[in-house]
Amino acid sequence: MANQPLTLFGAAQRAMSAQLVRMNAASSNLANAGTVTGSEATAYRPIRTVFAAEVDRASGLSTVRVGGIMRESAQPVKRYEPDHPLADAEGNIWTAPVDENAEMVEMLDASRQYQNLVEALSTAKQLMLETMRMK
Repeated sequence: MANQPLTLFGAAQRAMSAQLVRMNAASSNLANAGTVTGSEATAYRPIRTVFAAEVDRASGLSTVRVGGIMRESAQPVKRYEPDHPLADAEGNIWTAPVDENAEMVEMLDASRQYQNLVEALSTAKQLMLETMRMK
């Protein structure tokens, strides 16, 4: 079967999938905010979605795809708490370097983008129905 040209609906589907991955990454970061570990190496580091542009040569439409997920290089926050059950030999613990406010903004932006795509699809559907009703 030959590759079909990308349609508006296919482009929107790809973009919605990408925004869903972005929301899931922000959710994961929020879920791990404040987690504590006994070593710097095992501390949770936030993840980010990497997007890549794609152009469909058959239709000329440009869309987005998830190019991958990568860990941020933010360093865990070191605290001296010798009585903590996870404290290392020097009495230090490490907490995940998650900025909860930034993650909420990321999630709100991704959900807004998703909502915009739903509205675009709804408008396209309405226009198609109106076109079919023309005599």
